[in-house]
Amino acid sequence: ATVPKLNLDDTFEQKNDIAKAVEDELEKAMSAYGYEIVQTLIVDIEPDEHVKRAMNEINAAARMRLAATEKAEAEKILQIKRAEGEAESKYLSGLGIARQRQAIVDGLRDSVLGFSVNVPGTTAKDVMDMVLVTQYFDTMKEIGASSKSSAIFIPHGPGAVRDVAAQIRDGLLQGSNALH
Repeated sequence: ATVPKLNLDDTFEQKNDIAKAVEDELEKAMSAYGYEIVQTLIVDIEPDEHVKRAMNEINAAARMRLAATEKAEAEKILQIKRAEGEAESKYLSGLGIARQRQAIVDGLRDSVLGFSVNVPGTTAKDVMDMVLVTQYFDTMKEIGASSKSSAIFIPHGPGAVRDVAAQIRDGLLQGSNALH
């Protein structure tokens, strides 16, 4: 009478309660004949084979769900750590580029000031034009030396460097005006 009130999982978990219920029922029935029931022992509960198979499948499915959840959580943590590492890498790379550009600007400023002092009559504009011409020729040399280069059309001639210098100067002035 006790077992039908329980679900199958509870039946396995509550063997002692079932044994006590059996003991109580037997005690009532057998005491009229002079027997005393001291203890009952339930050794095993044996459900039908189909029920056992179904229980095993349910347990296996629950464990698979738990394993899948744990695996997904681990993958999530890995992705978060990867993203944090990539963000930190980009941040540090940006700092490096900013420092590099600042060093170039500081070097150019020192060169312009030094050149202007050592060569009387030159202006900062003259020095910057000379630096731009040097950069232009270095760029041309790099393009020509690269084995992976394909055809590149660059205006070249006496006025081309002046045009490039004017475009760079105009771009710097526009950027400077935008900041003010």
